[in-house]
Amino acid sequence: MNGKRIFLLLIIAGLIYAFFWFDLGDYLTLEFLKSQQAAIYSFYESNPSKTVLVYFVTYVIVTGLSLPGAAIMTLAGGAVFGVFYGTIIVSFASTIGATLAFLASRYLLRDLIQTKFADKLQAVNDGMKKDGPIYLFTLRLVPAFPFFVINLVMGLTPISTPVFYLVSQIGMLAGTVVFINAGTQVAQLESISGILSPGMIGSFALLGIFPLLAKKSVLWMQSRKILAKYPRPKTFDRNLIAIGGGAAGLVTTYIGAAVKAKVTLIEKHKMGGDCLNTGCVPSKALIRSAKFLSNARRAKEFGFRSADVKFEFAEVMERVQRVIKKVEPHDSVERYTELGVECIKGAARITSPYHVEVNGKTISSKNIVIATGARPSMPSIPGIMSVEPLTSDTIWAIRQQPKRLLVLGAGPIGCELTQTFARLGCDTTMVLRGNRLMKKEDPEISQMVLEQFISEGINVLTNHSMQEFIKDGADKVLICSHNGVEKRVVFDQLLVATGRTANVSGFGLEELGVELDEDGTIKTDQYLRTNFSNIFACGDVAGPFQFTHTAAHQAWYAAVNALFGRFKKFKVDYSVIPWATFTDPEVARVGLNEQEAKAKDIAYEITRYGIDDLDRAIADEEAHGVVKILTVPGQDKILGATIVGNHAGDVIAEYVAAMRHGFGMNKILGTIHIYPTMAEANKYAAGAWKKAHVSKRVMLWLERLHRWSRS
Repeated sequence: MNGKRIFLLLIIAGLIYAFFWFDLGDYLTLEFLKSQQAAIYSFYESNPSKTVLVYFVTYVIVTGLSLPGAAIMTLAGGAVFGVFYGTIIVSFASTIGATLAFLASRYLLRDLIQTKFADKLQAVNDGMKKDGPIYLFTLRLVPAFPFFVINLVMGLTPISTPVFYLVSQIGMLAGTVVFINAGTQVAQLESISGILSPGMIGSFALLGIFPLLAKKSVLWMQSRKILAKYPRPKTFDRNLIAIGGGAAGLVTTYIGAAVKAKVTLIEKHKMGGDCLNTGCVPSKALIRSAKFLSNARRAKEFGFRSADVKFEFAEVMERVQRVIKKVEPHDSVERYTELGVECIKGAARITSPYHVEVNGKTISSKNIVIATGARPSMPSIPGIMSVEPLTSDTIWAIRQQPKRLLVLGAGPIGCELTQTFARLGCDTTMVLRGNRLMKKEDPEISQMVLEQFISEGINVLTNHSMQEFIKDGADKVLICSHNGVEKRVVFDQLLVATGRTANVSGFGLEELGVELDEDGTIKTDQYLRTNFSNIFACGDVAGPFQFTHTAAHQAWYAAVNALFGRFKKFKVDYSVIPWATFTDPEVARVGLNEQEAKAKDIAYEITRYGIDDLDRAIADEEAHGVVKILTVPGQDKILGATIVGNHAGDVIAEYVAAMRHGFGMNKILGTIHIYPTMAEANKYAAGAWKKAHVSKRVMLWLERLHRWSRS
C-alpha cells in the first residue's frame, strides 16, 4: 500500500475514531431526535438553507464513513423537511455518501483483494461485468442488507462508478420513501423496528428478487420465442446428437452413452478429427523422427565419433501414417459402437433445433452438440493460391522432400513444423509480420526458441510485410518488404500456418440463425449453449482455446448440461488451461506469464530456475532452458508457470495440479521428487522461491542461537 493510500486510511480511521471517542453516536438516536424535535423545527424555520446544508453534509459524512445513524438521519429528514423535500435531499445525500464509501473501498482495498484472491474472484468479476447493475439494484431494494456493507463490497468489484451511483440512486429510493414517510410521524415512533416489520421486509425482499426473476423470465421467454416457430416433436429419436467426430464430439457422445442416454455421432470424413489425422498425432510422430536425426548429428556430444543415418523422406512420412493407423482404433467407429454410441458417416445438416438430416434421413433429438472443429486459415495475399500452398491439413500427403520450404506463421504449428522439416534436411525459411515468434509467450522465452532455430540453420525473417506471390520461371517467389526495402524469397514449397478458422458453414447454422462471435467461432454462454437453449457447441468451433485437451474438457460440460441441465447446470471452467509447443526446446505453460500479468495489471513475483544446473539435463546433454514461476507477492500461491526445456510438456503437470487444487511452492518443495529426473526442476524452482522468501531477521537469530549452542 503506497503513501497516499496510507494517508487516506489514517484520515478515515481518525474520523471514525473521533466519532466514537466523542460519543457522537448519542446524537444519532431516536430518543435524541424526539427530545430535540421542537428545537430542530425552530432552527429550520429560522434558517432553512443552513439547515438543509448542514443536514446534507452531515448525512454524506455519516454514509461516506459507514457510520451508524443513517436510518435515524433519514427519519429526521422526514420529520423536518416532509415527504417530498425530505425524499429529494436524503436520496441525493445517501447516494453521494454511498459513492464516497464505494470509492474509498475501491482505492484502498480493491487491488489488494483482487490480487490475493484473483482465481476465486474471476467468476464474480465476470458476473459483475455482465449482470452487476441487476445484482446491485436487487440488494438496494432489500433494507435487510446493510447498505454500508453493499457500498464497501461493490467497491471491490469491476462495476463502474457512474453505474454504481445511478443504480444506487434508483434502488434506494423505495426504502428512502418508507423511512421519510415514517419520519413525518416521528413523535409516534417507539423504535426503528416499528418501521420495518417482518411483513415490510418481506415485501422489500420480494421486490428485490423481482429483477432477478424478471431477468430469468426474459431469458426463458427469449429462448421459447426462438424455439416457438419450430414444431417440437412429441417424442425424440435421440437424447443427443453430436456433429463432428473429433475430440469434442467423441467425448460428448462417450459421456452420453456412459449415462445410458441414446446418442448419435455424425462424422462426414474421418473419426478422430484433426488431432488424429492431421494435427497432434502426425506432427508428434514426425517431430520424433526429426529429433532422432538431430541427436544423430550431435553424436560427439554423446561420446560417439560419428553417426550416419540414411533415410528416405517418403519412408519417414509413411511412418507417420503407420502411427496414425496404430492410434486410430482408439477413436474408431467400432470402439464407440461398443460403448453404446450410434456412429453415422455422412454430412449432417441441422434443419431445425430438433432435427438433423444425414444421408437422406431426418433424426429428431432433444439436444444437439456442434463439434465441427476448425480448418487452417489462408491469408489474403495476392497470388498465394497460384503457388499451391500446403497447410497443416495437407502437408502429410507429400512424399517428395521440399528442397526450399517457406513457412508463413510463427505460432505453435508453424514453429513445430519449421524446425521439424529443417531437421529433415529442408532449407527452411520462416517469414512473419511481427518482431518475434510465439508472440503469446514472454519475449525471453521466444528468444530461447529463436536462438535454437538459428543454431540449426533456420532462416527467420521478422518484421516482413508480405506483398504477393509470383512464379518466376521454375521458381516460386514471395515478394515482401522489410524496413521499406523490397525483398524476394525464393522457395519450392509453401506451408501456411497462420491460424485456424472455425467450421461454421455448410450444415445449417446460417439458415437456423445460430449466432457467431467476432472471431468467427460459435457464440456460447457459460454453459456452452448457443442462442438456442438446446443447441450446444464445444471444441475448436466454440473457442476460446483450440487444443485437443480443452475440447475434451468442454465436451464434459456440453454433454452434462445438455442431458441434465433442467436439474443442474455447470459453468465451464477455464481457470487452469495448460498447453505446450513441441519445438526443441519444448515450451509449456499454465496460467499467467509475465506479459499477461503486466497487461492485466496483476501484481506478481518471479522465480527462475535455470535447467542448465539440473543433473538429469546435464546427463542427457539437454542442459538448457528455464522454469519461470509467477507467484502472488509475499505468498507461495502460483499465478502461472512457463517451462522451457526437454520434456517441458510433461514437467509442467505438477504446476497444473498445484494451480487446480490450490497448493503452492511450499508443498512442491516438500514433495519428494525422484533423482535424477527432469521433474526435479520443479523442486529446485520451489527451493529458489523459498530462499528468496527467508526472513533475514530469522536467519540472524538462528545464527545467534547456533553460536550460543557452541559455547
